[in-house]
Amino acid sequence: MPATPVRTRKPIDWWRWAGRGILAFLLIFTALPMAWMVITSLKTQLAALQYPPQWWPEEVTFENYLRLLSPNNAIGHEFLQYFWNSLYVSILSTVLGVVVAVPAAYAFSRFRFPGRQALFFSVLLRNMFPAVVFLMPLFLMMKWLGLVNTHGSLILTYLTFGLPLSIWLLKGFYDNIPPQLEQAARIDGATRFQAFFHIVMPLSSPGIIATAIYAFIMAWNEYVYALTFLNSKEMLTLPVGLQRFFAEYATDWPGLMAASFIMSVPVVVLFLVLQKYFVRALTEGAVKS
Repeated sequence: MPATPVRTRKPIDWWRWAGRGILAFLLIFTALPMAWMVITSLKTQLAALQYPPQWWPEEVTFENYLRLLSPNNAIGHEFLQYFWNSLYVSILSTVLGVVVAVPAAYAFSRFRFPGRQALFFSVLLRNMFPAVVFLMPLFLMMKWLGLVNTHGSLILTYLTFGLPLSIWLLKGFYDNIPPQLEQAARIDGATRFQAFFHIVMPLSSPGIIATAIYAFIMAWNEYVYALTFLNSKEMLTLPVGLQRFFAEYATDWPGLMAASFIMSVPVVVLFLVLQKYFVRALTEGAVKS
């Protein structure tokens, strides 16, 4: 009879288990504040101030959400106004950023001209400094242009801050698209613009979507410039409008948490819907083939 093979126990991959443990810790570290935010938004003001705090309230209420989403009361009217202001500024700055970043990145990727490398790295130079450094110069410039207390000042500012990384990301993506595809289209009679629009644009759609996600999130969450440039209550964006829940003697913590949760919903939904394009753009645009 043939000898029965001896089964050897597979050694434990400690590095893999250590990685899983670190990922589990990071998941808990990031999910716990979100869970506490949602739970607090379902509490009454008295339950939110209770000590020691309770993880799950004895009385669950959706009054905070109904109050914020109802335009018939003062708080709901203001909150919805801030929400639409943020949506308007974020969408417009995202669209303009993509419109400017796409041809700029394509030019850096395909054309060779004197000072190309120096100009490309000078575009990235702005990201080496904190955004708050440019606060007063940009405020004086917007005041000179007559754009203070207008959404145009925020759109121009977000466009300026989002362009460097958008151009860098898209350039890396265009570098991975073989130029022979455009040359073949040119041989068939297409112009450079037609080759770019019909060949390069569809292939670079994941990179464009990733750039749009980045620009939208940056504009949606920005606080300092919106606080400085806007001084009218009707013009405020959502991050600045959240301070309305902070009173002199008491803070409406359930209302603040409900507003913060509603504010996070568009970004989360946008990222979940377009996640595959975002990951594909980062992986394909990061390594030049």
